[in-house]
Amino acid sequence: MSFKLFSLLVQASVWTIGISAISIAIGFLIALGLSAALLSGKALYRKPAEFFISFFRGVPLLVQLLLIYNLLPFIGLNVPSIVAAIIGMSLCTAAYQAENLRGGFESVPKGLIEAADMVGFSPRQVFVRVKVPIALRLTFPALVNEAIMILKSSSLVSVVGIVEITRMAQDLASSTYMPIEIFSSAALIYLVICWAVALAGRFGERSLPGAAK
Repeated sequence: MSFKLFSLLVQASVWTIGISAISIAIGFLIALGLSAALLSGKALYRKPAEFFISFFRGVPLLVQLLLIYNLLPFIGLNVPSIVAAIIGMSLCTAAYQAENLRGGFESVPKGLIEAADMVGFSPRQVFVRVKVPIALRLTFPALVNEAIMILKSSSLVSVVGIVEITRMAQDLASSTYMPIEIFSSAALIYLVICWAVALAGRFGERSLPGAAK
């Protein structure tokens, strides 16, 4: 395969990385709220969070993307396809990240929370300064794995017209009649990206406060 064709796949990887990174970041913020709702003890917050997580974990991401892509114009929101893709992926990864974070929050030693209360921390300060850092450290490997999963799942955004690695590979394979070379190159690019994320994740885990060096 020529360098020009390979460079087109590399260029398309920018969309894969960009969409995935934005979706993971937005999903993490949503997941914090969901996990807090799950642990609130109030059915008013817990039940909607449980339904959200059940829905987005129970419905295939491909169906979610197609649903959101077609639903937004139906309700009067005409947004670019990339926005619909990011919304779909953000909501999906939020459901998985929320379950990971919930487990982390439940593992925070109660003694630390009681100590924070004794020194006068407000509930918000306890959550932000005690619970979140500890839960993040405990769940960091699972969150990195989820990031890798969403990177690989980003290949599905091609169904809403995003020309990322998979869509570019399909287009090139159909025009050059070199499917083995094209898809092997696409697989290599995915492998390198996921390896880089895993490596960054291991470095980040060692850099967290309280982590074993």
